[in-house]
Amino acid sequence: MAVPKRRTSRQKRAQRRAHHDKVTAPNLSACPNCGDAMAPHRVCPSCGHYKGRQVIAVAEALD
Repeated sequence: MAVPKRRTSRQKRAQRRAHHDKVTAPNLSACPNCGDAMAPHRVCPSCGHYKGRQVIAVAEALD
């Protein structure tokens, strides 16, 4: 079997593993009905609309 000729340094090992722990911000778009931020291809959590239709009933917040 093949054996490594040189020991892998801490820097090379860290560079190889660096992209696995990267956290990306979620993609958010504006709801066409209410204008709040929502995830694409999902029901809007604030108004309950999806593709121009009322999909779920959302209870109004008490002020």
